[in-house]
Amino acid sequence: MPGRSAWAACTGRWRQPLRITQQVEKAGLDLVTVQDHPYQPRFYDAWTLISYLAGATWKVTFVPTVANLPLRPPAMLAKSAASLDVLAPGRIQLGLGTGAFWDAIEAMGGPRREPKEAVAALDEAIDITRLMWSGERSVRFKGERYSISGVHPGPAPSPGLGIWLGAYGPRMLTLTGRKADGWMPSYGFLGLDRLGDAVARVDAGAREADRDPASLRKIYNLNGLISPVESTVPFQGTVRQWVDQLVSLVGEYGMNGFVYWPDADHLRQLTVFALEVVPAVRAALVG
Repeated sequence: MPGRSAWAACTGRWRQPLRITQQVEKAGLDLVTVQDHPYQPRFYDAWTLISYLAGATWKVTFVPTVANLPLRPPAMLAKSAASLDVLAPGRIQLGLGTGAFWDAIEAMGGPRREPKEAVAALDEAIDITRLMWSGERSVRFKGERYSISGVHPGPAPSPGLGIWLGAYGPRMLTLTGRKADGWMPSYGFLGLDRLGDAVARVDAGAREADRDPASLRKIYNLNGLISPVESTVPFQGTVRQWVDQLVSLVGEYGMNGFVYWPDADHLRQLTVFALEVVPAVRAALVG
């Protein structure tokens, strides 16, 4: 299965996310995502947690899902991602979003943005991030919401460091196709009934920018449970049902990676996902 994926909790005692992440790596999964909601008192800071977990593992890749742009200036966010990409080579992708929960963001000193303004700010942030990763001696950017004036970028990240967007609305989906390296929608916010139209909009945005839609990572965040009992509800049934559903997502929608967010019993669920679901999906796709 393209992009074997998993979830690591970003709440609870410090041992909990470490234990889950180490289990993810041991089970052979290759992607851990961490929420970025710094206004939640029971959540760790996402970048601090990712850096800590990266230092305690060897292979797994980390993605903030998604970095809270209104509370993290894009130039600093770009530098943070590039720095971690150098310190933990090839093990970070930058997930970005417009922001949400505006009351909480404003309470922490961040700006409150209307939807159109939030998308425009993200568009500018992508341009600044690319400049900060360019390796140029000095870069400048003048936008309506963000600017940089003669900053010296560095360290230069690897070519594999990309920008993955959490996108749902029409403007965001088009922006993803035009400028991003990946797309990370969640099943809870973008169900199967709307997934096909969203994929088409992302692909159209890519073609308008003379980009190959197939070059984008399309990672579907899935919450659910792997059960011994069949279910008519997607992502709540048996291993066989999970395999069929994931194969369908690859073949019908072009999704090429999955993040599993178990509703309960995280360690056991992730182990079943890694040892039973993933190999069967891979075999089905090869066949």
